[in-house]
Amino acid sequence: MWLTLIIIGIVMVLFGVFVEAAKFLIWLGIALLVVSLVLSLVSRSRR
Repeated sequence: MWLTLIIIGIVMVLFGVFVEAAKFLIWLGIALLVVSLVLSLVSRSRR
């Protein structure tokens, strides 16, 4: 009984960490998209 509870707790913690990492990666991807768009617009306006 205790072993299953401990395993479930560990899985939930790992899942929470993965979700937070996924959120971070999503925001990182959005930031990269915005930066690349801004850089492309700036390089186009300079020409």
